[in-house]
Amino acid sequence: MREGWLSVSEIRPTNCHFCGYCCAFLATVEDGRIVDLEPDPSRYPYDARILAGCRRWKMNLDVLDSPRRVNYPLRRVGERGSGKWERVSWDEALDDIASRLEQLRSQHGPGVLASAIGGPHASFWPLHRFMNLFGSPNNMGIGPICWNPRIWMDVVTFGWTVEASIVPGLTKTFFLWGTNPAQSDNSAFWQAIRGLRDEGIKLVVVDPRRTQCASLADIWLPVKPGTDCTLALGLAHVIIRDGLVDREFVDQWCHGFAELEEHVKPYTPEFVSQVCDVDAASVEAAARAFANGPTALVSGRGIDQVGQSVAPTHRALCILRAITGNVDKPGACSLNEASDFVSEVEFELAGRVGDLQRQLCLNEGVAPLQCYTGYDVVAEQSGKLERLLPQRYMTSALPHLVLGAMETGEPYPVRALVVNATNPLLTYADTNRVYHALKGLDLLVVLDYYITPTAALADYVLPVAGAMERPIFQIHGGVANIGYGGPAAVEPYYERKTDYDIFRELGMRLGQADEWPDESLTEAFATQLAPTNMSWEDYCVQGIYSMPTTFEKHLLPDRNGNPQGFATITGKVELASELLPHLGGDRLPVAGEPTTLCSPELIERLEAEGAAHIGMITGSRKQPYNASMYLDNPEFRRHYNEPVAEMSEATAHRLGLNAGDRVRLTTDYGTAEFLLAYARMRDDLVNVDYGWWFPEHGIPCEPDLGGIWESNVNTLTTCAPGEPLIGTWSYNAIDCMVQKVD
Repeated sequence: MREGWLSVSEIRPTNCHFCGYCCAFLATVEDGRIVDLEPDPSRYPYDARILAGCRRWKMNLDVLDSPRRVNYPLRRVGERGSGKWERVSWDEALDDIASRLEQLRSQHGPGVLASAIGGPHASFWPLHRFMNLFGSPNNMGIGPICWNPRIWMDVVTFGWTVEASIVPGLTKTFFLWGTNPAQSDNSAFWQAIRGLRDEGIKLVVVDPRRTQCASLADIWLPVKPGTDCTLALGLAHVIIRDGLVDREFVDQWCHGFAELEEHVKPYTPEFVSQVCDVDAASVEAAARAFANGPTALVSGRGIDQVGQSVAPTHRALCILRAITGNVDKPGACSLNEASDFVSEVEFELAGRVGDLQRQLCLNEGVAPLQCYTGYDVVAEQSGKLERLLPQRYMTSALPHLVLGAMETGEPYPVRALVVNATNPLLTYADTNRVYHALKGLDLLVVLDYYITPTAALADYVLPVAGAMERPIFQIHGGVANIGYGGPAAVEPYYERKTDYDIFRELGMRLGQADEWPDESLTEAFATQLAPTNMSWEDYCVQGIYSMPTTFEKHLLPDRNGNPQGFATITGKVELASELLPHLGGDRLPVAGEPTTLCSPELIERLEAEGAAHIGMITGSRKQPYNASMYLDNPEFRRHYNEPVAEMSEATAHRLGLNAGDRVRLTTDYGTAEFLLAYARMRDDLVNVDYGWWFPEHGIPCEPDLGGIWESNVNTLTTCAPGEPLIGTWSYNAIDCMVQKVD
């Protein structure tokens, strides 16, 4: 700035993006730079208690101008993973990437390109639109182990998705099943849970760990991982046996109750106690609590990642809601409304998916629900009420199959990968396999803030705009009538671009110009919001678009004046599914077997060396980290500096271990080392930190790649599909060998 000029300060609304809640802030901007931040109490989802306890939002100023940020397009100049880069212009980078993609498509067909996407600092539909227009079905995501299982089973059972409705003074019982909001999001939801006792609501927590939520519970069920389906069917047994069913709702609006009644007869509290290793009396008490409604239920990743039992567990939870009448009822749950704004499925241009792309879908025959065929079957059902799931996310390609095509070229070669806002070398199962597949690619492009271990292997690293440099319209995966967020406070620093800009400009070079009419992400969001009659400017003032929740929508009249019912084959809640058998599934939930990672030979060999065979879970969130993110924050690391493996004190002593010991975990897939810590949890189980690497090693490069081989639990896991309908792999019902490292 010239001498004598005065800097002009301006206060602008914007949002954090370090978790999915996207809290509102006021940014003080001087000369295009944010110099200060304050929480904005006027916009959604402001809560002073949340912001006072959140350690992430204070990172925003540092992250905006961090010396570790990638600010310009980088092109690899050395061997893959050598850490040697050169700065290039955006035109150079995008011209070359587009040219190489076109060459690969001409040589191998559109399936040659795969993608991987994560969050929360990205929008899904721009990448999905680009992939649809390119003609490839091979978008990988974590959907099969996070969110998809619940969404699929909700729609199969009820015709659409449901969300918990917790109403003080109305809700009597609240179940938390396989989730710990105290750590997973630190949101207003966690604050609400802490106040349940004051409201007189009974809290039941199903979790093998005595989490913060479990410590508040009236009933804690420390279920053996992977047996949740059996537990849920046991609750249904007690509810039916003791006449606690909502007979009016079941008789009028449920299909297959007689089959269910016969199906759950073997699931006595004594049988459930034996299988799940929980107290039979607690099973009875939990069942009675569920029947004493209105009852709300929230489940999480803990049951999204148990392999074969994933879909049956979610189906069993749907059944519990139905037989107790806790469906689309205030204080229990609401059936989501279709969005008034342009839906995710429309914005990703699902209508452009052609026959060739469908034929290339690797999931066909392996995951008959998580594929185009399964999507079409469900869409025919849910479309009765004009509701469609986001197609790309619900058909996302299983990593096991994409990696196989990279490795073998069968059934066709996958030779290029675009990675957006994720770090597959840490967050995908079987790190060794992911590493070798990425090393063999012809083209790897990574969009990210930093040189992550995955970015270290890339041909190009493209700098993306982050929080406060990009607008936000968070729409809950496209299955509800709510959107929240706000505007960017500043233009992207340096030469960063939004992910929308990158995919649009890349698409323009590949013949997609007509399908990207909006010139910026802000314009695209305004287009998406337009059907609501709320302007983008008004949305930015309020921070949210939503409509009042309505209930008992199955009673609304159809065109003939009759109750519209549910968007299922029978028009009722399907306790016994008429849809799943068409895809090779069961009419009623049947629990599967857990995934085994340790062969008898490995167990015998390591037991001879003093190791112990033990159950393992991983993937649980721990504030302030999230997956592989924020490990470079010095303040965070001062308080939580080492990756840990947790077990009960009794289990540790039985194995001759003590807190502070360094332990090695081994499976047939690899080894990793952790610091042992005691935790309040069920015995004979170890809970292992997930996504850990060591940014302090410097910019990742070969052979260390930021320490991913030291304490990365995914060196122990496999992404081989376990659940037969969705293809889910396992993080929470697996095994390992554990021994002390001298």
